[in-house]
Amino acid sequence: MASTAHRKLGKVALVGAGPGDPKLLTLRGLTLLENADTVVYDYLANPALLRLARIEAEKIYVGKKRGSSNAEHQSKINALLIASAKAGKNVVRLKGGDPFIFGRGSEEIEALVAEAIPFEVVPGVTSAIAVPAYAGIPLTHRKLASAVTFITGHEDPTKAESHLNWEKLAAGADTLVFLMAMGNLSAIIQRLIFHGKSPETPVALIEWGTYPYQKTVTGTLQNIEAIAREKKIKPPVVMVIGEVVSLRDQLNWFETRPLFGKRIVVTRAAAQAQDFIEQLAEQGAEPLSFPTLEIVPPPNWEALDTAIEHIESYDTLIFTSVNGVSYLRQRLRDLKKDLRLLKGIYICAIGPGTAKAIEDWDLRVDLIPDEFKAEGLLEKLTEHGIKGKRFLIPRALEAREVLPDELRRMGGEVDVVPAYQAVRPVYSDEDIERFLNRGAIDMLTFASASTLRHFVEIIGKERFEHHLKESDIAAIGPITAQAAEEQGLMVALTPKDYTFSSLTEAIVDYYQ
Repeated sequence: MASTAHRKLGKVALVGAGPGDPKLLTLRGLTLLENADTVVYDYLANPALLRLARIEAEKIYVGKKRGSSNAEHQSKINALLIASAKAGKNVVRLKGGDPFIFGRGSEEIEALVAEAIPFEVVPGVTSAIAVPAYAGIPLTHRKLASAVTFITGHEDPTKAESHLNWEKLAAGADTLVFLMAMGNLSAIIQRLIFHGKSPETPVALIEWGTYPYQKTVTGTLQNIEAIAREKKIKPPVVMVIGEVVSLRDQLNWFETRPLFGKRIVVTRAAAQAQDFIEQLAEQGAEPLSFPTLEIVPPPNWEALDTAIEHIESYDTLIFTSVNGVSYLRQRLRDLKKDLRLLKGIYICAIGPGTAKAIEDWDLRVDLIPDEFKAEGLLEKLTEHGIKGKRFLIPRALEAREVLPDELRRMGGEVDVVPAYQAVRPVYSDEDIERFLNRGAIDMLTFASASTLRHFVEIIGKERFEHHLKESDIAAIGPITAQAAEEQGLMVALTPKDYTFSSLTEAIVDYYQ
């Protein structure tokens, strides 16, 4: 084993995480994050970005805790970065916004240089620019503002006096942007007015900018303090001062999206929920992932393997979900078999998502029913012919028996084989309480009867009644809606088509 002295040094990448919206991370930042051994992140770096790192990567939170001084806290971060690099790890130091805009990034680099640690700096989209843009406030404008100044609202407390030239700030740049200003809001306003800034100058305070729960208030230097108190504005806040604030009424785009401010729970299995989450987020919602299903292999592969060995004996292959497609595909690969086995088999899919998964496998789908459920498929199969034919249905271990029972009743020979199973995840009481206490939830969405039943079982009737009785419920189809009614719950909406894009459209229509 090589000694520590001869171990190859790792590298530290100081990566700007952007202002909050995960999609504002740079491509270089993404590449480094995906390949990091260790990720060191702070309070203003969106935790959602951690999902981009490898599962086995070490994630270390270094947000400042009460009771420690800035110098003491920073020295611990510096020591952590140095120790990780000396252990041969590739480290991403993930900092909110841009690391060199009031982020103490240069201090961390100086510490690395002193220890001869290799490093890289990846600029981030600074909140000073991005947050006003998300609030509909351009920092410059040909007619209103030709210069902009970025100022920290929280200077180093160890300095004997402020290094800011308030007289020049008050009379200089057309637009002033203060970061971390809420703690010193009163003093900032007083100094600007004292040095000649008009009390009628427009001001905007933007809380948690670029997040789905962004909150913006506007006023003037004279009344913004009172407005901030009334609206309960709290850090982190970006403060914009200048005539450009008056353009917000025209240019506000982020907070006017149809689902802005709506907190919507997605209960689908985590591995399958991302597309739906992104659709909701595009409309301005704050999607909250709370998976109530976990898709795992079946208890054994015996039935599926037997079906694969005799697959040429089947006339029709029916896929009822994307999971059935992906698990059969993987099992064929594991058994070192290929698509030639499926030659000549009539392939059916319930729903466009399932059909797409089949087509991505370079197979042609012969039949998709107009109604995306078993009953719709039966109607179409009747036209194609059922009596005397053999059907293979690779599906979940437990599922509705309508389709196989009806096919058998009509003279078909049906083999239903478990390709996967959907199990209920385990949540601790602490997990559940943390989820429920994040704030009021506007809507719960359910993509199957099992996700709904599992959700009620996980949350519990008492908690559901206390926290969620005012939440709207959206069901992807009539079977899921029926399961809700059996639980005594009222469904607010069901989409016309049983797809997630249609469900998103129905949610938008509902709230508009």
